[in-house]
Amino acid sequence: MKTALITGGAGFIAHHLIARILTQTDWNIVTLDRLDYSGNLNRLNDILQYECTPNERKRVRVVWHDLKAELNPLVRREIGKVDYILHLAAGSHVDRSIDYPMEFVMDNVVGTCNILEFAKSLDNLERFLYFSTDEVFGPAKPGQSFLEWDRYNSTNPYSAAKAGGEELAIAFENTYELPIAITHCMNVYGERQHPEKYIPNTLWKLKNNKKITIHASKDKSTPGSRHYLYSEDVASSVMFITENFEQLKTTQFPKNEVGPKCLKVNIPGTKELDNLEVARLISQYSGFNLDYELVDFHSSRPGHDLRYAIDGTFITDAGWGPKYTVEDSLEKLVRWYLENPEWLEF
Repeated sequence: MKTALITGGAGFIAHHLIARILTQTDWNIVTLDRLDYSGNLNRLNDILQYECTPNERKRVRVVWHDLKAELNPLVRREIGKVDYILHLAAGSHVDRSIDYPMEFVMDNVVGTCNILEFAKSLDNLERFLYFSTDEVFGPAKPGQSFLEWDRYNSTNPYSAAKAGGEELAIAFENTYELPIAITHCMNVYGERQHPEKYIPNTLWKLKNNKKITIHASKDKSTPGSRHYLYSEDVASSVMFITENFEQLKTTQFPKNEVGPKCLKVNIPGTKELDNLEVARLISQYSGFNLDYELVDFHSSRPGHDLRYAIDGTFITDAGWGPKYTVEDSLEKLVRWYLENPEWLEF
């Protein structure tokens, strides 16, 4: 039986991945967490209580550790033998990164180096997956989508720190021949997301008759846009990459020529929607009236980009595709939040 070490398992995306692993494989899971601003063990409690059987719950262990520190012998002993490392732990709040950049360097660069050092010490590690972001490529022009190995153009400390973690992962692949895959994912939404994020925050404001501020261009005429992907589809894509690692790597580097060796995979969004379209859908599905204002948010908060976009041809050609449309999953999600309003509250 395989064991997966998942960093940040009490975080938003990782807890959905844990649910998928428990219900669709026989793997054991060790989740490494420090439970700070983003981590919440109640996420794990919810999926273990409502989505998993008693036998599935027994396959999860939680180990407390802050990745800013190296994994000492006691922590390593608690973790035990692992076959896969899925590194999802990260500081991921752009506003906080603008206010506290060094905090994000410590979490996303130093923390990544410490978990890579641990991975390097393991015998027969089958996979190390570094979960990155489309934001490392910076803003995309209309109609433009970035490929896996396009250049970085980070526009805030969060994306720069994630790019730094990527480069460390590549270096450990090149230097120590670790079996590493890097993902770039677009905007993820789903159950139990931090309530400051756009979709739950918009629903909370609609529910409480508050005005929605829509991030737009400098002349306030064009709302910003994102490609959206439901959390369950993200979890399925991570499993697809983990289980098809060798095939994907051979496809990306068929001739084994001098050049990149580290597998990179874009996880595309299902559909591009601008911020106003998303707010209107949430209003439609919830039945709450929409009161909004377009604002030039970038001028007041530098580091926010109007549009991100990545090309997902590589993974879709390999056989992965999302299960949910944005409309179906967003309607499902709005119903869930209204039935579980405690997850909308700060």
